[in-house]
Amino acid sequence: QLPALAADLVQRQVAVIVGPNITMHAARAATPTIPIVFISGGDPIESGLVTNLSRPGGNITGVSFGSSPLQPKRLGLLHELVPPPATIAWLRQPGAPGFEMQEKEVPPAARELGRRLLVLNAQSVSEIDAAFATIVQSRAGALLVGSGPLFNNRRRQVAALAARHGVPAIGGIREFVLAGGLMSYGASDTDAYRRAGSHYVVPILRGTKPGDLPVEMPTKYELVISVVAAKALGLEIPDKLLALADEVIE
Repeated sequence: QLPALAADLVQRQVAVIVGPNITMHAARAATPTIPIVFISGGDPIESGLVTNLSRPGGNITGVSFGSSPLQPKRLGLLHELVPPPATIAWLRQPGAPGFEMQEKEVPPAARELGRRLLVLNAQSVSEIDAAFATIVQSRAGALLVGSGPLFNNRRRQVAALAARHGVPAIGGIREFVLAGGLMSYGASDTDAYRRAGSHYVVPILRGTKPGDLPVEMPTKYELVISVVAAKALGLEIPDKLLALADEVIE
């Protein structure tokens, strides 16, 4: 549906198009002139949105909250929490922004830690349910939630299933923990959307060319841990993890 929706926005002669990474290729194909502002969880260069971060050029720019490159770090946090030989399940969304980077980096990181990965793919709500059935059947000891819009949008479903089946899970956004998940590590996507408005849409509406506005990358990553979820799972969070946390939800 994205090409048709983008064409409709162009026909309406909107002043600027704003949206997540996954919608931006359709928007760019629909117009070479209307300013476009993206909010990306992946690498804007790798995904082909821009060729230069400092001077993107053309009619597109935006902000990244850089979730995809952090998967090995999240895996390491699970490794600290759930000792070997427990299997760690990895729930992925093939084709999502940054998927190729995750695919390259996560398996070597698991091997380096000496951890077995159970790799599961999901592209829909029903496939998330099916993945959890496999996680339970395989008795995986923890869950690494891959970066992708499906899992961000369905964070309540993923967190609820993890809690129901007693699986410690880490996601990429704070909202995953607020939805009942155990941990998250990443930059704030909420902050990224705010910056898309204040740092890009406002200047563009005042006459600045989008290609002259540098792409903003995250400068801070936050570890959020829910003691409430840990107690429900019967887990005790190691003191060194609590000491590293930027926010502890009690």
